[in-house]
Amino acid sequence: MQIQLENLVPVPLKDKILQRSSDIWNRQVTFTPGHFIKIKAPSGTGKTTLVHYLYHIRNDYTGAILVNGKPWPSYSKNNIADIRQKQVSVVFQDLRIFEQLSAQENIELKRIMMPQPSCTAEKIQEMAARLNVTHVLAQSGRTLSYGERQRIAIIRALVQPFEWLIMDEPFSHLDEDNAQRAASLIAEECKARKAGFILTDLDHDNRFEYDTLYNL
Repeated sequence: MQIQLENLVPVPLKDKILQRSSDIWNRQVTFTPGHFIKIKAPSGTGKTTLVHYLYHIRNDYTGAILVNGKPWPSYSKNNIADIRQKQVSVVFQDLRIFEQLSAQENIELKRIMMPQPSCTAEKIQEMAARLNVTHVLAQSGRTLSYGERQRIAIIRALVQPFEWLIMDEPFSHLDEDNAQRAASLIAEECKARKAGFILTDLDHDNRFEYDTLYNL
């Protein structure tokens, strides 16, 4: 699955963005399938906005985002839902944990929505153990710390099929040990599936072997 940006500019940030240099905004950019991509994005440059555009939950931009050569608006709602279930997985900065559900149920949502789940229940337990969250799986989402929420959101993103994994500041509330554990799991899963990985963050991240680095 190829993603291309054609002179993409967020309308709300247009004046601010056009006054500065960017490797992403108002450029022709192709995200190569299977590559690990880091987008370094200082505050206020549209990092979360870009993630929302790539997942097509916002469209207040000029230019175009092409998915397999077709702009997002040309896809039907059913096509988009299918892409989100099978080809693009995301961890948003606000994580979107359902507080009324347990941590386990939050993860299972992404697994049981598929007619034939791509991840076993045993695999979820294995990932939870690796990220040190086995003890919180039965707890409700509202009782989790932000760091625990981040790790649950990461596991949830990994249990669905994907060709692209997109993460917005996924380690912001993790200590270095837990961040490295999560990064190792993410890298393994992406490489096993030959999937591309896009990480946006405020600083230089050295937890992955990136193929391409961009400044937003």
